[in-house]
Amino acid sequence: MTAPFLVELFNRSLAAGHFPACFKEAFITPVIKKAGLDAANVRSYRPISNMPVLSKLLERLIVQQLMYYLMSANLLPQLQSGFRPCHSTETVVLKVLSDMLQAVDQGDVAALVLLDLSAAFDTVDHDILLRRLSVTYGISDAAHAWLRSYLSCRSQYVRCGSSRSSTIYLVCGVLQGSVLGPLLFVLYTAGLISLIKSHGLSPHLYTDDTQAFVGLPLLENSQRRSQSARLLSPAG
Repeated sequence: MTAPFLVELFNRSLAAGHFPACFKEAFITPVIKKAGLDAANVRSYRPISNMPVLSKLLERLIVQQLMYYLMSANLLPQLQSGFRPCHSTETVVLKVLSDMLQAVDQGDVAALVLLDLSAAFDTVDHDILLRRLSVTYGISDAAHAWLRSYLSCRSQYVRCGSSRSSTIYLVCGVLQGSVLGPLLFVLYTAGLISLIKSHGLSPHLYTDDTQAFVGLPLLENSQRRSQSARLLSPAG
């Protein structure tokens, strides 16, 4: 039975705030993003990282504990539908479509801007992420140290058939194909919601896709609403 040994290993890792170094090397299997793309172009491939099974088991344990903390403290961004239970593409479509239909019903012009981050997972700044985890989400002490250890000193190489590239060390990014990476990406990009709202737009996020919506009242509709407001006011 290996379970008792894994429990001991994982408990010591969490208590010490240290992610085992032997779990930090990954190999990348290039996967073409969708059929029809140029197979000779490296931009046509998605870099999926393959990690040790024990690494993913430990990450899954962290995700469960972190999600429980975030949900119980109501810290998860409400307008982010990626990598979360009971949140999916359907919730994004329903929210954005509802906002647009409501604006059209009021006689407004509905404008929707769709943004897609390029190489989103690969551009996560570790220092900014760790600062956000501490300041915004209150993660500190051994838990924060463990996440810092998880992100630091990672290496990867590309493997294709019997060939492999040289090993490189990562200075930024969270791994595609990891268990914990998607949740860290959600927490990293949550600040986009308040930024978009500060410009008078209604945001909704799904993984690395961002929707920014605004309803623009037509001049005649604006005048009609002003007249209706005056008529309905007590002074009127």
